[in-house]
Amino acid sequence: MNTHFPYPDDATLTVAHRPHAIVIGSGFGGLAAAIRLGARGYRVSVLEKLDQPGGRARVFKQDGFTFDAGPTIITAPFVLDELWDMCGKKRQDYVPLKAMNPFYRIRFDDGTFFSCNDNAEDMRAEVARFNPDDVEGYERFMKDSKANYIVGFEKLGAKPFHRIWDMIKFVPWLAARRADRSVYSHVAKYIKNEKLRIALSFHPLFVGGNPMRVTSIYSLIAYMEREFGVHYAWGGTGALVKGMVDLINGQGGQVRCNAPVEKLMIENGTAQGVVLENGERIAADVVVSNADSSWTYNNLLADHKPKRWTKRKLKKTHLSMSLFVWYFGTDKKFDDVDHHTILMGPRYQGLLKDIFDRKILAEDFSMYLYRPTASDPSMAPEGCDSFYVLAPVPHLASGVDWTAMAEPYRAKLQKRLEDTIMPQLGDHVVTSRIMTPEGFRDELNAPEGAAFGPEPIITQSAWFRPHNLSEEVSNFYLVGAGTHPGAGVPSVITSAKVLDELVPHGDSVAVENA
Repeated sequence: MNTHFPYPDDATLTVAHRPHAIVIGSGFGGLAAAIRLGARGYRVSVLEKLDQPGGRARVFKQDGFTFDAGPTIITAPFVLDELWDMCGKKRQDYVPLKAMNPFYRIRFDDGTFFSCNDNAEDMRAEVARFNPDDVEGYERFMKDSKANYIVGFEKLGAKPFHRIWDMIKFVPWLAARRADRSVYSHVAKYIKNEKLRIALSFHPLFVGGNPMRVTSIYSLIAYMEREFGVHYAWGGTGALVKGMVDLINGQGGQVRCNAPVEKLMIENGTAQGVVLENGERIAADVVVSNADSSWTYNNLLADHKPKRWTKRKLKKTHLSMSLFVWYFGTDKKFDDVDHHTILMGPRYQGLLKDIFDRKILAEDFSMYLYRPTASDPSMAPEGCDSFYVLAPVPHLASGVDWTAMAEPYRAKLQKRLEDTIMPQLGDHVVTSRIMTPEGFRDELNAPEGAAFGPEPIITQSAWFRPHNLSEEVSNFYLVGAGTHPGAGVPSVITSAKVLDELVPHGDSVAVENA
């Protein structure tokens, strides 16, 4: 028997005879879940609301330019490799990854730069440029970051947390690691220079968290980057989406776009399938939601009286920030701009407070600038550059009218880029589009336009986060940023791995159904 594709030689278990699994949503978590279910004996249907797969990782094509809509930084590539391996293939043969060097450059408001890469000696030298006395503290911080990674990601990331006992067993380790500290406080314990504190603590923003209050366990990202590198998927992040869809098709599954799901079909507390918005009913043995967890419980289970994840409880959830994203192409190449650049504004802690706590759109901002054409010219017409720049902003509870504010805010980002690293940018922009928090709400079903779901604070992590195994309905599971282990490409793909311990193998379901 071929262990990668369980039933190729058994005429009684053709693709059509396998138990059926439905995955709602085709973000990285949903696609990874579909591949894992397909490898475990299911016939899988992925149902996507939009006109293309990918969710936040979809692709925009405009005027000859290609824009990755969302995630652009690939770390921990082994989580992707596992998906190709279980299909008997090698990821690098289908979607090559390019290691970034540097990973990114951080530009501080005074014009100084901090470059980050995976060379330990280079990183010590970079730290010494800012403060030689912090080199020893940096080494201790990285040692601590490794310890957090080993337990927080390797040992616990792919484990289910739907039982309170799972959390109780975890508490002594949390106490020993001082998980009550924020990432910033944790860094500050080792580092004195404020710019270095910023450079080593901003990572939670990649997963929707405020470095001033997200648990110090998230310092593991610094180690993950240095150990496994930061990578670019050749052809853009959309190439990874296409590669994963190809794996699903190769398993006999399918990805249906323009197929928004209205609700679950539930009988006697058990998910029996889904109803599409057009009224079509599709039966299934297993249903997995890759949609936002709050949206899932508020909408897909609208006819079911909730036990734990009530509307009142969900309304109290602390949501991540949102994002303002400007995608643009230029008719010239800005060769001095790196593949990844982070431009810090004049404030750090104050700006974070405005975004997460006060929920106001501040006059100042920080930005992440993505220039894929620094590595891959296929993302733009010849002689041109493709970019996007994003700024963290408060979610829609702020009351900001983005219909009125979108263009003025975009113009402010453009001016800041012109004044810093892209002089005369406005003279060379030939194509442009924007994504506001309203787009995250309307296109991606993100409550309040929160770009990363629940904020990953300690009281919204592990057991406290919506579980991968739904307590509300049997045969129903959750993956993606809104469930354990959380947001970020490695985590949402790992959320699908959690299902291996929760969803029965397809052959056992086939026997039950016989």
